[in-house]
Amino acid sequence: MSDRRALIRDRIFACVEIVDMGYVTPCHIWRGPDSGNGRGGGYPRMTLDGQTMAVHKVNWTNENGIIPGKKQLDHKCRVRLCIRENHLEMVTHLQNQKRRDLAKGIAPKRKRRKRRALPSSATAMEGMPA
Repeated sequence: MSDRRALIRDRIFACVEIVDMGYVTPCHIWRGPDSGNGRGGGYPRMTLDGQTMAVHKVNWTNENGIIPGKKQLDHKCRVRLCIRENHLEMVTHLQNQKRRDLAKGIAPKRKRRKRRALPSSATAMEGMPA
């Protein structure tokens, strides 16, 4: 393991408290700065190399590698300040939304019906009188 990874891990866990939040195993709750109370707020934040980053993403990347561009980390424990690796799962945005809604008791959204394709201009012109 590289020294940088150990340094990042030490910085993260200096601000973590282990708390039983009712999930299968206790959460690792971030006690440092967070993203505030607005829309998308309440996620843990830290500065790394001059950039503000989400701590759960930094921890995941430090231990497991990069998170692909089309993936997100879902908190299975439903606690935004939790950074525990095995409480996080890499999912698509749609999966993350569905799980969030299910946890909040929101009914699943109806599937949209596909629109029928309009006839192409060439096909439409054939049926017109000259």
